Amino acid sequence: YVPAAEVEEKDGKFFYNGEEVNQEYGKMGKSLKNAIGPDDFCEEFGADTLRVYEMSMGPLDTSRPWATKDVVGAQRFLQRLWRLVVDETTGEITVSDSELNDEDLKQLHRTIAGIRDDYDNLRANTAVAKLIEYTNYLTKNYGKSVPRAAIEPALIMTAPVAPHIAEELWNKLGHEDTITFVDFPTFDEKWLKDDEIEIPIQVMGKVKSRVSVPADADQDTVLAAALADEKIVALTDGKTVVKKIYVPGRMVNLVVK
Repeated sequence: YVPAAEVEEKDGKFFYNGEEVNQEYGKMGKSLKNAIGPDDFCEEFGADTLRVYEMSMGPLDTSRPWATKDVVGAQRFLQRLWRLVVDETTGEITVSDSELNDEDLKQLHRTIAGIRDDYDNLRANTAVAKLIEYTNYLTKNYGKSVPRAAIEPALIMTAPVAPHIAEELWNKLGHEDTITFVDFPTFDEKWLKDDEIEIPIQVMGKVKSRVSVPADADQDTVLAAALADEKIVALTDGKTVVKKIYVPGRMVNLVVK
């Protein structure tokens, strides 16, 4: 074994002092010369980044290969979370008191429902994935001036895996008590169901358009909407639809000749 920290990767191969070596996955240990010191890691990346990375590596009951270079994903997530609350240039708090729209409420309540189930079943890795997805949604749709009602539940859900940044942002938002004992967010079932769903429309097996229909629409309603779609009307003009296939909630496929 050679020191893992001194191995260079080039074009998918690994080299130590100019000689090619092979990579093996296994346990960490001094004898294997691949130990990672948590103190050094925390000094460079921060304790929260270490926690988030470890929790997101995979299920707790399986072996997971360590890859320091992959820590950047955890670090970027925490940076985006910080920027949703704090302006990096001025240090000012940018959160607003605006109300959440329907799409915000769907994203929030579905995230809460999923993460509650993940934490209950010790699936920290999928909980982190949902937190990243929700943070990305807020970043894309708000950037700055994210609604308080959207970001505060996110901080509470982040606290188990990144307690330090969650606590600091909670304090910056004006809360004097610790985030540790705040009640975990709850969800409303009505926001877990779609009023409308988007159905892809295939013509001869290839997706040509999409149509939005009520979530409880029956087959006749979906097929009628598909055949009335402008793109489909143009594609089938002068042709005969010989077969209509509907996979409930999934897709419509039209066979023409």
